[in-house]
Amino acid sequence: MKSHQTTQTMKPATAAKKLGVYLEATPAEFQEGVVSRAELNALQADPPQWLRDLRASGPHPRPVVAAKLGVSIAGLARGGVTEALTTEQIEALKDENPGWLRKERATQAEVRKESVRIKKKHAEEADRRARHD
Repeated sequence: MKSHQTTQTMKPATAAKKLGVYLEATPAEFQEGVVSRAELNALQADPPQWLRDLRASGPHPRPVVAAKLGVSIAGLARGGVTEALTTEQIEALKDENPGWLRKERATQAEVRKESVRIKKKHAEEADRRARHD
């Protein structure tokens, strides 16, 4: 029996997600084809101009928008942001700093603080258990 290696491919939506770009803003040939693992690696290693432009100015997918604003994806939805935003739109939102954004940033800061507290507590418990063994 001879084993042959098949090329791993992914849908354009998966590749766009891995590249951190909004699929609908990518070139038609990217959206209509499949992307191999080697092609994805090549795009990451040496991004073409269209990919550099998308990463720089958008439109950005919601996870990227949320990260740039310092809120969760759910926080974006609660704030009424359901579409992809450009870097310019994100900067305008930061400058405007509406009430929902201030609230969501505060919520996100509390979530991070609680995560650190829980992680520290678990580490202390593990340390205590290790000393008792």
